[in-house]
Amino acid sequence: MTCCEGWTSCNGFSLLVLLLLGVVLNVIPLIVNRLDEGKFLQNPISCFEWWFPGIIGAGLMVVPAATMSLAARKRACCNNRGGMCLSSLLNAFTVVGAVYCMLVSAQAVLNGPLICHSPDNSTSSCEFSLDKLGSIHSDSFNLDWYAKGSCVLPNDLNSSTMNDTVASDWRNGTLPSRSKEERYKTIHFSVFVGLLLVGSLELLFGLSQIVIGFLGCLCGVSKRRGRIV
Repeated sequence: MTCCEGWTSCNGFSLLVLLLLGVVLNVIPLIVNRLDEGKFLQNPISCFEWWFPGIIGAGLMVVPAATMSLAARKRACCNNRGGMCLSSLLNAFTVVGAVYCMLVSAQAVLNGPLICHSPDNSTSSCEFSLDKLGSIHSDSFNLDWYAKGSCVLPNDLNSSTMNDTVASDWRNGTLPSRSKEERYKTIHFSVFVGLLLVGSLELLFGLSQIVIGFLGCLCGVSKRRGRIV
């Protein structure tokens, strides 16, 4: 097995682990929502898990490249120039999926969970637009929603009337409990930071396999054992 085939096999195994991790991370907030609310689409943790960055971007779009790369381990599909070229081309989908996962995750981290914007949240308030993914700029990078004690309370509580109203809402249960808010914030932050890391690693492995596949196509690979007399 040449270095091209060895690195391709390593890439395939790494991508397989990452895609499984991405799917699991994406499913976590959906399961929490199901357990808390008893059904899907009601008071989700955020809008962004429904963009499926881990299931589609870091998951399904990585399957073809991971499968092709793992074939190098058995010296099968990738054991020729065409196979290495195909593995390189399939990793273009990996790169696109990884970038999609990273963009959605970055937006999710910057925006915070829905509980920080409205106690009575649902997917009806979610805006699913690809234009939104490109709206990240330097001024957006702050994590006040996660750092401060409560992200539900308004920032400009200057009047005693506003304070009394909010306090009454907390007592009457119209606003979420602090424990639920902290739990949702922690889950949201952990899941999407994890997906951001998964997408970044998949991007690196995808780009490296594009280079390795191209080199394997140019330089050739080892012969099959069955042809060695």
